[in-house]
Amino acid sequence: MLGGIEAGGTKFVCAVGREDGTIIDRIEFPTKMPDETIEKVIQYFRQFSLQAIGIGSFGPVDNDKTSQTYGTIMATPKAGWRHYPFLQTVKNEMKIPVGFSTDVNAAALGEFLFGEAKGLDSCLYITIGTGIGAGAIVEGRLLQGLSHPEMGHIYIRRHPDDVYQGKCPYHGDCFEGLASGPAIEARWGKKAADLSDLTQVWELEGYYIAQALAQYILILAPKKIILGGGVMQQKQVFSYIYQYVPKIMNSYLDFSELSDDISDYIVPPRLGSNAGIIGTLVLAHQALQAEAASGEVRS
Repeated sequence: MLGGIEAGGTKFVCAVGREDGTIIDRIEFPTKMPDETIEKVIQYFRQFSLQAIGIGSFGPVDNDKTSQTYGTIMATPKAGWRHYPFLQTVKNEMKIPVGFSTDVNAAALGEFLFGEAKGLDSCLYITIGTGIGAGAIVEGRLLQGLSHPEMGHIYIRRHPDDVYQGKCPYHGDCFEGLASGPAIEARWGKKAADLSDLTQVWELEGYYIAQALAQYILILAPKKIILGGGVMQQKQVFSYIYQYVPKIMNSYLDFSELSDDISDYIVPPRLGSNAGIIGTLVLAHQALQAEAASGEVRS
């Protein structure tokens, strides 16, 4: 039995399941201040006999296992959570192995092992919702350097007709600042779900997403791109992405995935909204294996 925490800026999802991705039980509650939120997490997990827990957290986080602040949430605008020792707090309370990564890394793992990228050795999972983030798997492993990737904050070219200044508190008109859910609402005056019939909204969104995808393709060349998150519930945006990506690439890379087969290459998550929480079960299992390999497994 494994536990998983998908920690978002808006809500927490906690679940109990198995290493094959099976979810046995799950719960959701709003993300509030750390002490109140983590108390609910611990109360939930103490109902079960768990071997390990995996955390997929909103970021940015310190995901460097050699760092003294590994498992800490970093420069988030989320009130109360900046520099919060997320990993260590859960380990201290539960006293079992705990795996830790970002929420989008967890979703990438879920889709890599059980979803759209199963059988491949690389993929890119991007969530477009309250924020924009991405997790990349390259040669079967999560991409990690100085930090986890922060692909939502790349700069893209502004559409000539778009006068909106951007929503990102750090970068203004970066990808997240122009194409996240809050950016859509601020630009058009309504939430994305209430704009489903307005073609101009989704053509513009597709234009921005396609620009970002073109950059990721040129840098990482993933074998599958998976687009999740609340904004991507508006399925009509995919058709504009499929139009704009080939135009931007301009036949520079001659692969069918970027032309005739693009709808099989850029896809919604097969696991749907469960991609992240299933990925946290993978993180839990990896933490359990790592502790077993180190000879520190608890009886």
